Amino acid sequence: MNVPFVDLSAQYVAIRNEIREAMDAVLADRTFIRGPHVADFEKDFATFCGANHCIGVGSGTDALTIALRSLGIGPGHEVLVPANTFIATSEAVTLAGAHPVFVDVHPDTSLMDLDAAEAKITSRTRAIIPVHLFGQPVDMAAVRTLAEARNLLIVQDCAQAHGATVDGRPLADFGDACCYSFFPGKNLGAYGDAGAIVVNDPELATRCRMTANHGRIGKYDHEFEGMNSRMDGLQGAVLRVKLFHLEAWTEARRANAARYAKLLADVPGISLPVASPGRRHVYHLYVIRHPWRDALQAHLKARGVATGVHYPIALPNLTAYAGFGHKPEDFPVASRLSGEILSLPMYAELTSEQAAYVAQCLREFNHPE
Repeated sequence: MNVPFVDLSAQYVAIRNEIREAMDAVLADRTFIRGPHVADFEKDFATFCGANHCIGVGSGTDALTIALRSLGIGPGHEVLVPANTFIATSEAVTLAGAHPVFVDVHPDTSLMDLDAAEAKITSRTRAIIPVHLFGQPVDMAAVRTLAEARNLLIVQDCAQAHGATVDGRPLADFGDACCYSFFPGKNLGAYGDAGAIVVNDPELATRCRMTANHGRIGKYDHEFEGMNSRMDGLQGAVLRVKLFHLEAWTEARRANAARYAKLLADVPGISLPVASPGRRHVYHLYVIRHPWRDALQAHLKARGVATGVHYPIALPNLTAYAGFGHKPEDFPVASRLSGEILSLPMYAELTSEQAAYVAQCLREFNHPE
């Protein structure tokens, strides 16, 4: 049996007619950049997120950069980011002109260690970016307590957490901005690059919208230099169709995660993901840990099971940040996890037979001596 890591074809087949109708509408009225299809999606996604405003932009990286810039983050400022995430999080800080300060992560959840974060705060620290990695939210009540005590802005990286909640509350209830990616493989994915910023403050929403559109509201009324990051009409139309299916897809992911947990509960050597109480995990990724990760991944590949590693190098250990002078031992948890974590196939259309086969292959693994 071949089990793909993600099966976007299966998703498309199920909603093909809806997608084609939506795309035909964009082609017919030629609203290729922003326009009514994007506006409709923005309204619906804001409602889905329990927020007042949504600004569609060109990518998740742009969403983070625009949010930081619109909040006044820039040169001379420091922003706390976790050591285990995709580079877009720290890259956005640099693109905004500020300095990313890496924070080690919790060994159970791979999420930012808030005690370690507090220890990194200096007089130059202006913001914290909690990343809801793999689909599990950070403890946002604790983040807010820390931010209020130390006068920090909160910009949430929600690229993997569409529909996640904390104690039944939407992520938009916490902090200043929520930034989403709609990369095709995300829980809510476009057919190209796209992203969104979700906020409650109307003034911040206006600032974000202007920053994303060359610093303007009117066509040539540029109040400041911004950037060009506007959601395409086709992506807005596609995302709006998919949004109506997202809750069902999320529940299917959660059911598949529960199935994996049951199938793998007694497999030796494997550490299963820990779901924290009160936080709705939406399982963008299902990430296990194993001390012989590379050998296990090769074993699964040989049996037709595709996997991923998110992420094979902790951010501060990347060549891109060699100038910071960090050593792996400065971030012991993130550095260790980068050699153990393995992402199993996870998507709404994953069948029980496929999950059982993945589990069978995991049981058959004998690590090298």
